[in-house]
Amino acid sequence: MKKFIPKEKLGKKARKQLDSEQRTTWTFSPVTKKVESKKLYNRKRKAHDRYDDYGMGFSCGVA
Repeated sequence: MKKFIPKEKLGKKARKQLDSEQRTTWTFSPVTKKVESKKLYNRKRKAHDRYDDYGMGFSCGVA
């Protein structure tokens, strides 16, 4: 069993290790995501992104 040492008396590396052990990480993002409506006008969304041409545009490569 480890002997209890107050956090103030620990060294810098020992405090850093203790803090990293106590820190928890999320398996998912806790921020609520909102799906934006596609009907609303968005200046950042480009007009040609709505159409799916799957690369069959002008650069078809036909000789």
